Formats: sequence, structure tokens, C-alpha cells
Amino acid sequence: MAARRKSAPARKGRGKAATPRPAKRPARQAVAAEPAASPLDACACVADLEIIARRKLPQGVYDYYAGGAEDEQTLDANREAFRRVFLRPRALVGVARVDTATTVLGAPVSLPVLIAPVAYQRMADPEGEVATACAAAAAGTLMIVSTIATASIEEIAGAAPGPRWFQLYMAPERALSEDLIARAEAAGYQGICLTVDTPMLGRRERDVRNRFAPTGMVLRNFEGDLARMPRTRMGSGFAVGASRLLDPSITWDSVRWMRGVTRLPIIVKGVIAAADVELALDAGVSAIVVSNHGGRQLDGCEPALAALPHVVEAAAGRVEIYVDGGVRRGSDVVKALALGARAVLIGRPVVWGLAAGGQAGVACVLEMLRSELAMAMALCGCPTIASIERELVVEPWAARATPQRA
Repeated sequence: MAARRKSAPARKGRGKAATPRPAKRPARQAVAAEPAASPLDACACVADLEIIARRKLPQGVYDYYAGGAEDEQTLDANREAFRRVFLRPRALVGVARVDTATTVLGAPVSLPVLIAPVAYQRMADPEGEVATACAAAAAGTLMIVSTIATASIEEIAGAAPGPRWFQLYMAPERALSEDLIARAEAAGYQGICLTVDTPMLGRRERDVRNRFAPTGMVLRNFEGDLARMPRTRMGSGFAVGASRLLDPSITWDSVRWMRGVTRLPIIVKGVIAAADVELALDAGVSAIVVSNHGGRQLDGCEPALAALPHVVEAAAGRVEIYVDGGVRRGSDVVKALALGARAVLIGRPVVWGLAAGGQAGVACVLEMLRSELAMAMALCGCPTIASIERELVVEPWAARATPQRA
């Protein structure tokens, strides 16, 4: 048998046999961290933004924005009015392209949704009205700036381009109101929106219970005592402070006085009765906002949407008519336009967006309403704003013929 070959002796070395090194791993590629998800990303509608806002805001601030007068009947009725109006869509119209653009007093806007005057926006976000102005400009719509703003007329005008009106509370001292009007004109505002439903402040009981007084906020359009609200031992400090800016003696002659001190169009906000339309026209107004101040003034007042068709009928096309109070959906916009409004105003939805995400939150609100409006128009068979007509809506309050007795 062949002898087994001996294995070669191990080579002497200083230590143990060397262990083969593992193959060199390729350098790990740096992976960019995904940006943190924004709470806005999970919002499907304006109501979702209100949930976030309510969670973030102090109770007194949330109640100031959300609340209404007394038992809040009108606050609730404004929303209920939209729920009671139904749509009667047309079929096979051709809606491959839907255009939401329109104009207000000749100014082009990308959608018939304007930003209502809302006070104290810096309670919702540090940038406040400036953030709202930037979002409105980016969306291509119009902002109405409140007298009781936490950014000045000039600061807001300088923040972003775009159409803008100034909302005025008529002060007891006409010189103060005249100065505000002149500042708005000089800053490039395109209209003066006079609030006519507030000769005195409605009783907002949430503010009373909370002893609401935004003492940390400064009203940038004023100086001295008028720039800050007082803190009171009982009740609403806001109500005490705001009363210094309101003139209970205001009449239609006050509007005529305005007509004499400004070349800008005058819009009156707060008309509910059709009988006031002729008085407004005689005083020289250019547009009317049908409004009950979002249910914050006279509790038990008629819902704005219910009053709208009567005001439209009385105006007979002589002035543009807008409406606010209770708009939360794009389909609400369609209903309002079908009943004769040129555009709607939104207030609380803007504040919910501002509190939820600043400028991006306001932009989110406007884009939600634009998207919902375009979809509602398509599903109704209305490819343009001009194609939204009265026959589209079923009104619960429309007059019905009284049946005759046999």
C-alpha cells in the first residue's frame, strides 16, 4: 500500500496563525432624514384644522374666536342654514375643465372666497395678520384687514402683494376714523369695508365667563390706551376696551360722511334686512356683505344665508353682494353663489388654519376650499362661476303657494 504523505510542518511564527480578514464593506451611503410630518398633512377638511387649533389654543382664546352672542342660536343657525339648502345638479354638461376664478369690484381673484376681517390674529400665531396676508396673496384672493389688528395697516400692506380692503369700525371721534381711512388709502388698499352691525358690542358670554382680556396683545393701528385692552375684575375686558372704538350714534349719514373723505369704494358689512339696501345705495356704497357678524352680535338674528336672496332681490344687480357666516365647505360656496352672492367671506376657518400651522395652515384652508369648490362645481355641472345659477339650489325657506280652501 502506498504510504500516506506526511503533512508539511507548520511554519513557525511569533504568534498564532493569522485569521483571514473579512472583505471590506462598501461605505454606507448617507440617507437623508425624512422631514417630520406636519399635522396639516392628516387634515381632510376645515373641521380637522379646528380640532388642532382647539388643542393648541388656550381655552379663553379659543372661545373668543369660536363663540357667539348669548345662547349662540344664530351661531348655530348660520351653519344649519347651509345644511338645509340642497343642490339639484345637471348631468352631462362637460366639466373636464373647471374654472373657479372671478372678480370682486373689478379685482381678479382665483376663487370667490375672501378673507373676512378677524381681530387679534397674533393670539393664534406669532405672525398673525402678516401670515394671513401672505397666504391670501399666494392663493390669489382678497384679504379684509381688521381695525382691531395686531399688525398695522402698513405692515400688512408691505408683507405681500394682492387685493386688500380695510375694515373700519366707526369711532366716536371722526378724526380717528378719517386718519385710518387715509392710512389705508396711502398703503394701497382698494376698498373700505364699514361694519354696520356693531353700534355696540353683543354680549359674548364665553368671554364673560373667561374674563377674556388679551392684555399681552397690542393693537398696532392705535397708540396709547386704545392700543391695549384693559383687564377687568369681572366680565370681559375685551368688551370694555372695544366699546371705546365703537360709535352707537352711527347712521347712514355716517356713510355719506365717509363718501366725502375717501375716493375708495365703500363696502358695508352687516346688512340683513332687504329694506336697508336702498338706504345703502342712497349713501353711495359699492357693495354689501350680508352678515350677522358670525352670530356674535344679536342672538336670534336671521341666518345670513337665509337673508341673502332677499337682499340680492332688493339690490337688483346694482351692487355686488357678498355673504359670510357658516361657510365651511366648497359646496357651501356653491350654495351661496347660486343664491346670488358674488363671493363669500370666511373668518373662523382662517383662524383655525393659522393656529394649526401659521401661514401654511391658512394656505391649507384656502386650498381645501378651492379643491372642494372645483369638485362641487363639476358634480353640479357648472364649469364656471358664471354657470352657477339659482335653479341649482332647493331652498327650504322659499315661498310656497298657500293652498286654497275648497
